[in-house]
Amino acid sequence: MGKICLITGITGGIGTALAKVFHDANYSIVGTDRAENSSSLPCDAYIPMDLEQYAEDETYAASKNLLFRTVFDGRLDVLINNAAVQILGGADNLTRQDWSTTLRVNLLAPFLLIQHFLPELEAVHGCVVNIGSIHSRLTKKNFVAYATSKAALSGITRALAVDLGPRVRVNTIEPAAIETQILKAGFIKNPRLYAKLESYHPQLRIGSTIEVARLALAIAEGGMDFLHGACIGIDGGISGLLHDPD
Repeated sequence: MGKICLITGITGGIGTALAKVFHDANYSIVGTDRAENSSSLPCDAYIPMDLEQYAEDETYAASKNLLFRTVFDGRLDVLINNAAVQILGGADNLTRQDWSTTLRVNLLAPFLLIQHFLPELEAVHGCVVNIGSIHSRLTKKNFVAYATSKAALSGITRALAVDLGPRVRVNTIEPAAIETQILKAGFIKNPRLYAKLESYHPQLRIGSTIEVARLALAIAEGGMDFLHGACIGIDGGISGLLHDPD
């Protein structure tokens, strides 16, 4: 059997791009998301899964793990933790449930997937690619829960590199604004704001999902085994831009 890549959140914009890029690189793609099916994706196998339930319910998680292992046939080369939730709110209005959902989906579920599939990944000297966010380092109002979870995901990446050593490589990609349907929908009533967002980036554009996916592929099989515990920005240069009054 050829190389196998498991992608969470595969029905989203970045997830779909990841599936296409890895499929074109001759990987067999196993995808998961909350949707019941993914017939339109370049996906060799699809398993519907709620990551929040996966993180909190051991019986549910065990049933999904069994399905994954059946599909993998004992092999897994790349695990991409892409799925995430973004619940907006600040100190005045974030609820316990908001925090619980955010941390379970964005942090605990990725760790549990890594932990569970360590034997398969280690057997082939495989790797984990987490999809983080620029919000792990630079954020704005009402992103408290999301930014915290992404900062923790980057932290877990560095810690796991130390903990696992050469057994399995773990790295994180931290994108800035990426042109997904969700991002564009947020600006549909005010395209001028979208243009303004583009202008903030030194490259004067938003990043593409394919660029994120190509970086993930390069991390996975670019012959860079020394790349371990790294949190790599793909942000069009915006993280180096200081916004001062003119």
